[in-house]
Amino acid sequence: TIPQLGFGTYQVETEEAVATVTKALEVGYRHIDTAALYGNESEVGEALRNSGISREKLYVTTKLWNDKHKPEDARKAFEASLDRLGLEYVDLYLIHWPVPSSDYVATWRTLKEFKEDGRARSIGVSNFQVAHLEKLAAETDVVPTVNQIEAHPYFLNDEVRRYNREHDIETEAWSPIAQGGVLDDSTITPIAQSLNKTPAQIVLRWHIQRGDIIFPKSATPSRIEENFAIFDFELSKEKMNKISSLDKGEAGRTGPNPDELDEA
Repeated sequence: TIPQLGFGTYQVETEEAVATVTKALEVGYRHIDTAALYGNESEVGEALRNSGISREKLYVTTKLWNDKHKPEDARKAFEASLDRLGLEYVDLYLIHWPVPSSDYVATWRTLKEFKEDGRARSIGVSNFQVAHLEKLAAETDVVPTVNQIEAHPYFLNDEVRRYNREHDIETEAWSPIAQGGVLDDSTITPIAQSLNKTPAQIVLRWHIQRGDIIFPKSATPSRIEENFAIFDFELSKEKMNKISSLDKGEAGRTGPNPDELDEA
């Protein structure tokens, strides 16, 4: 099982990563999301080791970067991630982006090796569109456990979410609060006031009730605590619908469109 609320480490600076992840673990997070690109795998691993929490109670995700898609490069990159984390296995290993020039199907078959030898308990993808997922389905027999995609009230990304759901692929939502862009929204702030919650808590709760797996990031201790405190209230169907109505489609993206991705 994947803890639905995790802690993200994108843009957590190296010098503050140990303290930040340590705080998250103290608050109660058990799902930690990192990546080779983030440059903080070693610090994440140090925080995990220092926590005293048994390995089986932790869920650790990392990702393969775009310039390591060739099978032998992917094998070396995976081993390097394990070494930096100081772990014998990760719970989830993802292809970070579907690089246009790469044979990501061959990359996917390489990830399958890591699952078969037990060094990756599960494997998945990130930022894959429907066409990318269909290509994997047509050419391989392993369904991704997860597709990690941008999703938030300004960009529901429901076409990909629907495909994921129909094919038993879990949706993980990165940028769950649109990099802070939704926190001053005139629809969300009154809902937060009415429930005596913060706008961030409202949006994270909206994700939880939609079924998304989320991993908000913050280096501020009070916000790390705040983001974890979203299980003592529930949004009504009406409030859920109001938040979902904020969707701006493609205009709401905060990151790159995978279909327009440049080369690695």
